[in-house]
Formats: sequence, structure tokens, C-alpha cells
Amino acid sequence: MSVSVDERPTTATDAEGAPLDGEHREVIVVGGGQAGLATSWWLRERGVEHVVLEQHGIGHAWRNARWDTFCLVTPNWQCRLPGFPYSGDDPLGFMVRNEIVAYLEAYAGSFDPPLVTGVTVSALLPATAEDPEGARYRLETSAGTLTAGQVVVATGPYHRPTIPRAAERLPADVTQVHSSEYRNPEQLPTGAVLVVGSGQSGAQIAEDLHLAGRRVHLATGSAPRVARFYRGRDCTAWLEDMGHYDLPVDRHPLGEGVRRNKNHYVTGRGGGHDIDLRAFARDGMRLYGRLLDVASTPDGAVVRLGDDLRTNLDRADEVSESIKDGIDRWIDEHGIDAPMEARYEPLWEPADGPGEIDLAAEGIRTVVWAIGFSSSWPWVRLPVFEGSGYPTHERGVTSVPGCYVVGLPWLHTWGSGRFATVGPDAEHVVDRVLALAAPAEEALRGCAAAPDLRESGRVERPRCR
Repeated sequence: MSVSVDERPTTATDAEGAPLDGEHREVIVVGGGQAGLATSWWLRERGVEHVVLEQHGIGHAWRNARWDTFCLVTPNWQCRLPGFPYSGDDPLGFMVRNEIVAYLEAYAGSFDPPLVTGVTVSALLPATAEDPEGARYRLETSAGTLTAGQVVVATGPYHRPTIPRAAERLPADVTQVHSSEYRNPEQLPTGAVLVVGSGQSGAQIAEDLHLAGRRVHLATGSAPRVARFYRGRDCTAWLEDMGHYDLPVDRHPLGEGVRRNKNHYVTGRGGGHDIDLRAFARDGMRLYGRLLDVASTPDGAVVRLGDDLRTNLDRADEVSESIKDGIDRWIDEHGIDAPMEARYEPLWEPADGPGEIDLAAEGIRTVVWAIGFSSSWPWVRLPVFEGSGYPTHERGVTSVPGCYVVGLPWLHTWGSGRFATVGPDAEHVVDRVLALAAPAEEALRGCAAAPDLRESGRVERPRCR
């Protein structure tokens, strides 16, 4: 974890201007994104003393790790952070990048959280015997050492850009860009572009380049898709009515396995529309199966691709159509007057068999890696992780008392990591914070009232923690 010099103050101080080093807080929230801010809102609502530590600044990832035409794929009316639902004049629209940043900044301004920016947390550890009464945890940070009774980790799941080792075999004259670094077509060298990955980012970046007139080659994956609109409404609105977004993870057919599912690709660009890769292919984009390997050649490199393109396209369509099936059933069961709509017919069919791209022959001078991120919490030195290194929890409550996570996909429901329902998850965690704090406060009162027998030499008074 790193912080640029111009984003980190020389001496970090809390909201009241006091230096942080050596300070103790009832609760420390690590991360000042939407999850951390929502948690702070509920802590303030419940009267819990706390501080929020943010490595960069409000909206940093939205501002600095999204492309110029980026917009939400969920409609604005689903932006409902606690105490701050969307109140603009375009509830059916989709906020673009700068509007998202402004929304978060306005949210923070609405309740003035005790937020300290420019602070990197390098270690979260159990408290030691030398730490203050009530301290369960010690945090080593760029602003010094702090202690806390409880800690909420709200840093999200997307930490390290994923780039395969095969990328090392690409020629030096081929520019490589991760999706988090992509901004616009003009940023890239002239020539064709290979986009690897067809999830939300890959599909939308491929469209961005395609609309700009660039020659695009897209290596697809297994991400599903969803229609933007169906039978007169945004599919999101139908699914909201159907309770889809309130389904808890423990009632989902896949159980916790749903947390590994890829997001459906769709876009809010230009008021929202489907992303149909077959339509892109019909209009000149080159589609392939998944990337398998990169082989060096005397003239550059050849990218080898799988024979699963047809399967990837068919399965994405099947998911989209199955969602429509569910909407149809809902309409029929509730007697809703909704316009009929013809079902999707594939616009293009691929040839079968594996593919191969000679980068030099195709004039490809850029590869955009859009295969996601990996999670990494090396600074959390507590036994809260499963074998794969992902936090184990029950709706954000880990097995280590006083340690919580918020803002992860499917923490409890589909919207757990998003503006839509991160608020209820944050409230649940704060309720658990209060439940744990109550007996501790009672024990401290009991310790304060108990006679101090140390002077008699009979017993040493225990620390109350």
C-alpha cells in the first residue's frame, strides 16, 4: 500500500487537529470509500467515538482508477447511502465518473465524518499488555501507532490489478495497460488494440475503443450479461421489485460460492443499453475465446486463444434470457400490465475452433488487461482468513471479537459492496460493535467499583479489557 507524497500530510491529525500517534479510539474504520463512510454515518448516529483512516482521499478510486466515459451500471435511484439517497433530477439515469465523486464528497459533507486522509495502515495487530485499557487492537500507520477497542476493515476487495505471467512474453514495443489505468482511446498508441477480458470493465472499454473507431480484438471470458431494459422498464427495477437484491447469501442456491461469480456486463452509457458482443462482431470487432498463452516469435509474439468463444457467447445470452424468464413470471403472477417484447435473436455466430493472433500482422500495439483484481490483506495480521486468503465472516462479523469487514461483494446480499445496500450492512456491523462494547463497558465499571487489593499483597488487580 502506497501513498503519493502530495496526498499525505507531514503530520496526520484527527478531525479536531490532534496528532494521531499514540491515540486510542473506541472504533477505528480503515478505508474512507462508500463502505467506510456508511459505517461512520451509523457510528455517529449511534454516538460511538471513532476515526476513519483513508489512504488517499474521498472518491480516490472513482476519480483515479476509472476511464473518462465511466458511468454506473445501476440507475441513480439505487444510490442510497444511509441518510443520503440520490436527490438529483435524473433518477433513471446513470452517474458518470465525476458525478460519482461529487456524490461521495457531498455525502461526507452532509455529516462531517471524523475522516483523516493520507494515512496508510501497514499493520493491524492484537493489542499488547502495554496498550491502554480497552484496547483490543494496535494499528501501525504512516501517522504513528494507534490503538482501538474495535476495528472495521472497509478497504474493499479490489487491491492488486491482475496481469497474467504470460504478459512477460509480449514484445517491449507493445504497450500494456490494466483496466484501472485506461482513460481514453487517445491515451493509447495508434493501431489496433487487444482487450483481454469481457466482464464489465473489459466489455465497456472494448465498446469505448470501438466507438472511437479503433480496431478492437476482444478475448472473451465467462462473464454473463443482462439486458438493460425489458418490457418497458430497466431490468434493475424489475429485479428490485422481485426482491432479487435482498436475497441473502445463505439463501442463494450457490451459497457463499456466489461471491466468486462474475458481474453481468451491461452499460449506463448514453442513458443505458445492452452490451451485445455479437453486435460488436457484426460491426467489425474481432472476438475470440479466452486467452491461453503468449508465444514469442522472431517478429514479435502470437497470442493463443481457446475454442470457447461460442460457449461464452451462448452462456451469456442464456443468463440474460433466464432473467427475462423470471421477469415474465413476476409480471404474470402479479397481473402487471406491461408491454410485450420480442426475445433476443443472436445477431452473429462465431466459427468454431481455437484462435491465434499474430500481433505484428494485425497491427496490435496495445494490450488492455481487463481480467480484474486480486484481494490482498497482508497488513491484517489476525486469524480471520480462509485458506485462499479471503476473510471469513458472517455478514461482516469475523470470528475475532471486535474485528469486522464491510463493503465486500455479497457480504450479505447482491448490493453489499455497492451504493444500493452497503448501508444496511454497515448498520448491522455497528449494531454488533455496540453489542460487544456494552458488556465491556459494564466490566470496566465493575473494575472501577471493585476494591483494589494490590496494596494488601493478596492479589494483583487484573486489567479490564
